[in-house]
Amino acid sequence: MSDNDKTPEDTISDYESRLNDVLAEVEDPAVTDERASLELAGLEINRRDLMRTGVVAGAGAATGFAGSSLMTQSGHATSDDHFVEPGETDTYYGFWSGGHSGEVRVLGMPSMREIRRIPVFQRDGAVGYGHDEKTKQVLEEGGDMSSRHGLEWGDCHHPILSESGGDYDGKYLWINDKGGGRMARINLKYFETDAITDIPNMQACHGCSVQSPDTKYVYGVGEFREPVPNDGRNVDNPDKYWSTFTALNPESMDVEWQVRVSGNLDNADSGKNGRWAFATGYNKEAAFKVEGMTRDDRDYVKAFDVDAIESAIDSGNYRKVNGVKVLDGRKGSRLNSSGDPIVHYIPTPKSPHGCDVTPSGKYVTASGKLSPTVTIIDIEKIPKVDDPEDAIVGQPKVGQGPLHTTWDGRGHGYTTLFIDSKVTKWDIEEAVNAKKGSTKPVKGKVTVHYSPGHLQAAEAETTNPSGDWLVSLNKLSKDRFLPVGPIHPDNDQLIDISEDGTDKQGGMDLIADHPVHPEPHDCVIAHRDKINPKTTWEKSDYADEKPYVTPKDSEVNRTGDRSVHVKMSATRNQYGLRDFTVKEGDEVTITVTNIETTRDIIHGLAIPKHGINLAVAPQDTREVTFTADQPGVYWLYCTYFCSALHLEMRSRMIVEPRK
Repeated sequence: MSDNDKTPEDTISDYESRLNDVLAEVEDPAVTDERASLELAGLEINRRDLMRTGVVAGAGAATGFAGSSLMTQSGHATSDDHFVEPGETDTYYGFWSGGHSGEVRVLGMPSMREIRRIPVFQRDGAVGYGHDEKTKQVLEEGGDMSSRHGLEWGDCHHPILSESGGDYDGKYLWINDKGGGRMARINLKYFETDAITDIPNMQACHGCSVQSPDTKYVYGVGEFREPVPNDGRNVDNPDKYWSTFTALNPESMDVEWQVRVSGNLDNADSGKNGRWAFATGYNKEAAFKVEGMTRDDRDYVKAFDVDAIESAIDSGNYRKVNGVKVLDGRKGSRLNSSGDPIVHYIPTPKSPHGCDVTPSGKYVTASGKLSPTVTIIDIEKIPKVDDPEDAIVGQPKVGQGPLHTTWDGRGHGYTTLFIDSKVTKWDIEEAVNAKKGSTKPVKGKVTVHYSPGHLQAAEAETTNPSGDWLVSLNKLSKDRFLPVGPIHPDNDQLIDISEDGTDKQGGMDLIADHPVHPEPHDCVIAHRDKINPKTTWEKSDYADEKPYVTPKDSEVNRTGDRSVHVKMSATRNQYGLRDFTVKEGDEVTITVTNIETTRDIIHGLAIPKHGINLAVAPQDTREVTFTADQPGVYWLYCTYFCSALHLEMRSRMIVEPRK
């Protein structure tokens, strides 16, 4: 049968067959009252169940709009609490990862209106990022690989906010690049990427976290194991492959240290007292193929003792690899064989995914992914127990395919169920007190559409979550929106969690669907009072780098036989120079200042045939350098509609032939 002749059920059958072949030799451990089932979620699901949970098109119970009236899953008309009147602003900032677009998206919550896109790992003509000298330098120094490998994109997954005292302080946001092994920083004073670090000894930076309660470090998790050195030799020797946990300095963005670990790493979080950082991991078998990676029934949560790591560094117990201090934190290493190991390996069901610390800082949880459970680890017990497994104090059975967990501040966790296409709500302390594998801590489930990955509640990564709104970031939208061709939008869904209830949804109400450009992974949500960006630039922030050019300062200076510096102001309707002349082959530097003092009046400067496209905000100065290699007349024009005479806002660059 050709692929064209296959029905959806044929495709599902093929998938099941391949999956069963891969995991045929996996032996599920016996289920006891004291240990949760480690059955692989979904292996026993038949095609009818798969259809029901939304794995094929048209799956799931449709909810949402009835005419013009939005309905919740419980069938009740929604309140207008999530509707933001024209002219009003949202309660929360939401920062969304942009996935393969290499950007961060800023949404207002609860309206879910997209306010801004912040380019990070790729050039963006809309805001001139990567076109002026400053942001070009950010990309180039941060490992922009366009000249080497053609990688002009990033794969953003996990945005994280800087903290002070266990709360968001509004200073920085960091975002990872799984594609290029990089970490970027966005300065929230101006909502602009100001630093990118290409992390050595790491191929894919996946999970990331800040050290809480105060951001002493930014942690990056190296997911893919790669040979070090990666020189084409020893490619079949697993001992030559590395996966590293990295700590960066939040101000300098330099790598402070790395810890090499056994197996692969996945997601990360940190404790609330500065001592601990955590990462889930898989492939403890150190295999190269999926059959080997899923052979054993157990993997690990890795608990990094930051105090012990810093002591080991102070004692010189590291070696420098590619300029970075690297500690050996593998199982059985010298630094892990003492009574004060730098990494504790806590066994969990295989391939745990989400790694999340409760707001109190008492527990760290690992979502099962291939087990229907969430593993709860008592952080205080980690250094005290002889057997690391004794630090596990709870393992509620929440449903099929748990991926990530977030918190409401009232003692509840909310976990996405990828296979069930649901969000489940469960009680933390009840889960600790119940038998492992119990479903009693589950307070309710709400169906989402479809196949949720991450979810995030407002302020959930602080010590005091808001407990009112939750967003489920779903991987599939299928029939929820108008069809737009074979590549469909994802579906972010807003859920009201402000009240606890005894209904089957535990008080959760699905409020609204929001299509999003694929593929976002995660978000972080902060109250608007904690984010205080400037609406115009402060000249003092670039006084040592660039001039502030007024109309009187607008001029052309020849700085060498083949170099010219053009300075000009920009204000509504005109540039400081109506025209200027250079010679063929000159290296031309243009410095332009937007002298407007009113917010929202942006001026652009474009010279298309020379690849120039600047966006200059009020009181900001931008510079660009290029070669005027062809004689002729080239119009400079403003790219932002700034006034009634916007079309007339131009200047001429005259390039004279060099005789």
